[in-house]
Amino acid sequence: MRPQKFLRHLDQVIVPRLAGGFVRLARGRLRLRLLTGAALFGVTGVLLAVVWTAHRGTTATPESTLGETVQVGVVQGQSVPLYAKQARSELAGLLKRPSATPVETYALVSLKAYLAPERLTPVLGGVSVVEVYARVPLGKTSTASVRIPAFKIPEDVVTGMKHVAVRKDADAADFRGLAGKLTTADAEEDRLRDTYLGGSAVAEAEAEAYRTGCTCVYAAVVRATPAALDQIAARPEVRAVDPAPEVRRLDRAVFLPPLPEQVGQLDPSASAVPSASPSAQPSATPGGEPSAEPSDRPGAEASGPPSTRPSAGPTAPHASPVAQTSPSGDDTAPASPEHAPSAAASDAGRSG
Repeated sequence: MRPQKFLRHLDQVIVPRLAGGFVRLARGRLRLRLLTGAALFGVTGVLLAVVWTAHRGTTATPESTLGETVQVGVVQGQSVPLYAKQARSELAGLLKRPSATPVETYALVSLKAYLAPERLTPVLGGVSVVEVYARVPLGKTSTASVRIPAFKIPEDVVTGMKHVAVRKDADAADFRGLAGKLTTADAEEDRLRDTYLGGSAVAEAEAEAYRTGCTCVYAAVVRATPAALDQIAARPEVRAVDPAPEVRRLDRAVFLPPLPEQVGQLDPSASAVPSASPSAQPSATPGGEPSAEPSDRPGAEASGPPSTRPSAGPTAPHASPVAQTSPSGDDTAPASPEHAPSAAASDAGRSG
């Protein structure tokens, strides 16, 4: 059949018959059934669209479904020697795991003594450093711990210390300002004035120490393979290397290194949290960036080995002492003037 005849046949015969069939289907009960089926189909489609949209909304924001934070390190009441032993045991376990390709993991490196920035290179060489923990040891005067982003050793540490020194200078000025506002000559205000002036003296001492690149670093967070971590653990300056393979994201991990002077069980009364990290910008990114997978702030006391990390609660203890409160709000701000430090404050960082 030629195309012209086929089109004429389609127009004159097929189309009229199809039209008549649709007209008959649209009459009576069949029309009602068709309309009901169409309505049900439409409602089902809407429900499926709602469910799909809701599911897409939950999977598009994985942050809302991430797990709790992991704490790595020592908590109040825990034995520091036992912690170091457990860390060695966990590292040995990682070394025994068969793996075709060595996997890098985060780890907390605690030092036996405070070190200056230039002494960190031989201790932490060969691995990617993420941040270091520092504190100015002033004898029996308690001082705050600070976190310093440091991907390049020792340059980033020196830069970070200078930023901390600027903050401490501001803290000292704020303490002097608070002391200057107390003009009443009574015993209570005299005590507060002495407290503020003591806080100012401590802040000035800290600022001077950080400005000169003090011997203040006592821990670091690194990322490396178990074999590289084992090499660091064998170095004489290192107290413990606590691997944390469960940490996938640093913003969901809290590291609690012990201070060098803490040699026994941590005093439960010595509560502290590191102050906010300074606004120093690191010169480079670490070799192993945290993945977008969930990981895991401190909470309950760690009684088991480091591999079973306690999850964080809303508040948590810390092994390092926070001595100096910061009136500028950069560190831990005092709830009342009585919480400001004095130069004669006892060393909260020493073990009980």
